[in-house]
Amino acid sequence: MSTENGNYGAENIQALEGLEAVRKRPGMYIGSTDTKGLHHLVWEAIDNSIDEHLAGYCDLIETIIHEDNSITVKDNGRGIPTGMHEKLQKSALEVVMTVLHAGGKFDKNTYKVSGGLHGVGISCVNALSILLKAEIHREGKVFTQEYSQGKPITPVKEIGNSDKTGTYITFKPDAEIFETLVYKFDTLSTRLREMAYLNKGLTLTIIDERETEDDGTFKHETFHSEGGLKEFVRYLDESRTSIIPEPIYAIGKEENVEVEVALQYNTGYTENIYSFVNNINTREGGTHVSGFKRALARVFKQYGDDNNLFSKLKFAINGEDFREGLTAIVSVKVPEPQFKGQTKGELGNSEVTGIVSRCVGDVLKAYLEENPNQAKRVVEKVILAATARNAARKAREMVQRKNVLTGSGLPGKLSDCSSKDPAESEIFLVEGDSAGGTAKQGRDRNFQAILPLRGKILNVEKALEYRIYENEEIKNMFTGLGVSIEEKDGERILNIEKLRYHKVVIMCDADVDGSHIETLILTFFFRYMRPLITNGHIYIASPPLYQVKKGKQFRYCWNEEERKEAMEFYGGDMANIKVQRYKGLGEMNAEQLWDTTMDPTTRILKKITVEDAIGANNIFSVLMGDEVPPRRAFIESHAKYAKIDV
Repeated sequence: MSTENGNYGAENIQALEGLEAVRKRPGMYIGSTDTKGLHHLVWEAIDNSIDEHLAGYCDLIETIIHEDNSITVKDNGRGIPTGMHEKLQKSALEVVMTVLHAGGKFDKNTYKVSGGLHGVGISCVNALSILLKAEIHREGKVFTQEYSQGKPITPVKEIGNSDKTGTYITFKPDAEIFETLVYKFDTLSTRLREMAYLNKGLTLTIIDERETEDDGTFKHETFHSEGGLKEFVRYLDESRTSIIPEPIYAIGKEENVEVEVALQYNTGYTENIYSFVNNINTREGGTHVSGFKRALARVFKQYGDDNNLFSKLKFAINGEDFREGLTAIVSVKVPEPQFKGQTKGELGNSEVTGIVSRCVGDVLKAYLEENPNQAKRVVEKVILAATARNAARKAREMVQRKNVLTGSGLPGKLSDCSSKDPAESEIFLVEGDSAGGTAKQGRDRNFQAILPLRGKILNVEKALEYRIYENEEIKNMFTGLGVSIEEKDGERILNIEKLRYHKVVIMCDADVDGSHIETLILTFFFRYMRPLITNGHIYIASPPLYQVKKGKQFRYCWNEEERKEAMEFYGGDMANIKVQRYKGLGEMNAEQLWDTTMDPTTRILKKITVEDAIGANNIFSVLMGDEVPPRRAFIESHAKYAKIDV
């Protein structure tokens, strides 16, 4: 049977091996067993439906979070084949669901491109679920089969007729495997929005049956995009001021590699390039991003030289200058992608560099010739970026010259720890000199260092880079941490080889001002020291909000619920119970600060991670950028989740 006409049958399913290893080493297949791994199960289920869309057979995918945190993913594709698999003598559905590396992905005629490249997707979801039900609408019939921990508990059954086609997968993750079983609506909806932009014409919906809206319906969102990547770039830049009226859009195909790129310049100072291969977010970039950067630098440099626009500069323009204030999406569809690592974080196909470079280069060249006014604006932005980069390099070198190996360049305010082993050392960045003094008294000086920060640090979202190195608090963080920014092949990288502490703890007051300072510091780390976040070095301290005391007995409470529980525990008689509300760290003595916030055996530290770089970038731009309306809209939409200090 030919598959070129869209037929998809049991003979197209190829099986490679079994499932036992998945339960033994789940991290090898889904990355981890924490909340990230839990959500990965949904991505794998959705990827199968996306592949049906890419093949031209699906335009609707519905995701439901049920009350018990089980998940249903429905599509209107062709439905997984249910016929007999000739070699294995069982239903093709059972093969797909219970055999690792089984699926149409390995038959090039069935899926030309596929996100779930390794074919482990849905069988992994099955292996790691205490219960999974597959319902297939196909050939006018409805078929079902149920499984537990990867093994069938019912045969494939025909249960009725259907006038639809599609695959409905419902699964409940196994508590034996996962550290948490609670799904986050925002994490799922953010990813679905992304997928809608990347797949024009596809509608994705999400329904959360755990939460009801004001109108009595379940919490829900629907995503659909006809503009694709151009709409995506506009969405990402909604809190910034663009300098060209419309995003530049490039689309092309060469050697079966499809290229789609959208880019826009804004008045900001940050570079935001996001890349995808077969809808997979390649967070570490790869050959497709290299091709995009190469085209950008080549075409703009040529245009500037041909029009004598760079002649007054006393230093060379480099590739980075063409990307300041740039927001871009680079999406490629590659039939046989080679990824570096199981997490598919970086594309390795060398031929893709040239393909993307040629496609983007041709479109950019035509754009600059046809739009001289826009071209002039962008080149002026590039010249400003080059001038600022040169000034920043000089300012940075001045700061980093102080950070000598002997440690004599350490900030005067730093109270260092005696340990010289970064793996066991931690530094607290403390809001204010007063709290810094208390923390210094309360710490364990063997492994805990204290660096007080005075007031609110510079908002790096709105500052030219050279201004950043003039800011005393930021200079102190660079020299205190022992990290440096270096230039390599026209790219700035953060060298963390000499990082002096593997735990960097931001410790601010538990009030509105403290939250603002926390956000300013996190913005700085996200923009200028992101490897510290991605390598798991940045933490937020959690000082308590209350002390509830009765006589000599007392409890610390971190939220309102704990305060009420403590009050009940002590009898609820307000006359005999004293409640102290901590407005700031300075209201605690050294012993209290140690007991509640600094003692590794009792404290609560929140590790900062960036699972969703696009979402994080957007939030920092909205909260810390120039545009007021997006910030107001963000605050209003999140108001019901906010904790108000009175």
